Amino acid sequence: MTPSDDEMLEQSPFSRMVGERLRSIRSQKNLSLSEVETQSREEFKASVLGAYERGERAISVPRLERLAKFYGVTIDQLLPRDPMRVEDNQPGASAPTKLRIDVAKLSTREGIEFKMLERFLRMIQVQRQDFNGKVITVRAHDTRAIAVMLDIAVDEVGAKLAELDLLFVPPTTQS
Repeated sequence: MTPSDDEMLEQSPFSRMVGERLRSIRSQKNLSLSEVETQSREEFKASVLGAYERGERAISVPRLERLAKFYGVTIDQLLPRDPMRVEDNQPGASAPTKLRIDVAKLSTREGIEFKMLERFLRMIQVQRQDFNGKVITVRAHDTRAIAVMLDIAVDEVGAKLAELDLLFVPPTTQS
C-alpha cells in the first residue's frame, strides 16, 4: 500500500513549518487550543488543531481558509515565509542602525504624513506577519520610503523620528 498525498504531507518539513505558523498566529491572538475549539463552536477540535500545529497532520486548503477567517487573517498569513527569499541580506547593502518606531504613539498623531506613515508601517507588519506589533523595526528599504513620506534625506530619518518622539526607547534597567 502506498501512502496517500496527505500522509506524505504529514511527514514533510513544510507541514511542520505550517504548524509552527498556525501556533504562532494562535499565540499572537492569545488563544489556547481549547478556546479555539469553544469559540469556533467545535469546528476546530483542540486535538486536531494541535496535530496541525505539531506538523503531525496536514491541513486541507478549505480548512486552512476557514481557520484564516476564524483568526481574522488572510490565508497567506497562515503560511510560513519562504526561507529562500532574502530581503535585506543583499551584498553591498549598508547596514544602518535599526530604527524601532513606536506605532502606538504614531497612531495618536494628527496630520496626513503621520497617517500615511502609520498605514505604511501597518502594511509592513502584515507582510512580516507580526500581529502583535506596537513597535516595528524598520529595514534599510523601509527607511528610504519613510524619507520620501517625511520629505527628508534618508540619513535624516532617525534624527527626524527622534525629534518627533516616535522612536521606541526601551526602559533602562538599573544594575
